[in-house]
Amino acid sequence: MKEENIYPIFDRMLSREDKEELLGQRGVMIWLTGLSGSGKSTLAIALERELHQRGLLCRILDGDNIRCGINSNLGFSAEDRVENIRRIAEIGKLFVDTGVITIAAFISPSNDLRQMATQIIGADDFLEVYVSTPLEECEKRDVKGLYAKARRGEIPHFTGISAPFEAPEHPVLSLDTSKLSLEEAVGALLELVLSSVNNKGEKI
Repeated sequence: MKEENIYPIFDRMLSREDKEELLGQRGVMIWLTGLSGSGKSTLAIALERELHQRGLLCRILDGDNIRCGINSNLGFSAEDRVENIRRIAEIGKLFVDTGVITIAAFISPSNDLRQMATQIIGADDFLEVYVSTPLEECEKRDVKGLYAKARRGEIPHFTGISAPFEAPEHPVLSLDTSKLSLEEAVGALLELVLSSVNNKGEKI
């Protein structure tokens, strides 16, 4: 479709401020990045429950869930990995602009991918959290049996084994779940999120 045939209606829609006022909260993206098995999904689920208990509306975007739905047509080539994160970021921006606290749990292995997500969502709304659990611990857990398959050569381009992972350069928070308990890690996440909702750490 040619661009001249596209007529966005953004200027006639209710604003982000209208949505945030209705919900009594500020939209923000908490982007959890780390190796498979590092604890991203576990942290996301626990954080969601803590926020829910405080009356804050949130939404988890998880790698496996997304690949079962909107990104089910994508593989794991370099191009598909970029498109996977691009779509996730665009979806995330919709949630954030609606005032929803959004928790993304994706390996997103390179700084370039995470920078693309930051640019789409907006740096002021993007909180990059590095789940820095070491490879040895992730492989020891191997909760999905993926590392064993990767070691046998059954999964090509597997992050941490046959494909690289670039640690974030300036995460707002780093959590090593081999050293922190779930309660400690979620507590740190909760403090980060609540302080980002407003300066008092309360709903706006």
